[in-house]
Amino acid sequence: MPTLVVFHEVDDVDHWLKSPRRTEVFGPMGITVRTFVDPLKTNRVGLIAEIPDLDAFHQFMQSETAAEAMKSDGVRPETMVALVEG
Repeated sequence: MPTLVVFHEVDDVDHWLKSPRRTEVFGPMGITVRTFVDPLKTNRVGLIAEIPDLDAFHQFMQSETAAEAMKSDGVRPETMVALVEG
């Protein structure tokens, strides 16, 4: 199962951490995530995501549903960097 490490900035770290949106959108796809925050108190956060179907994930991330979920969570999409386990 592919594992991704994803970093990005958010508007409000506490809101992002408490948001149920990740579970709502990723749960039905079988994706599990662990969340991380920058200890220096910046707005940088990260995820380790276990993704059963990487192609479906990439397709989903281009959807309006994904854009709405990111907006709801205060994600700054232009700051996103994703790395796939090698």
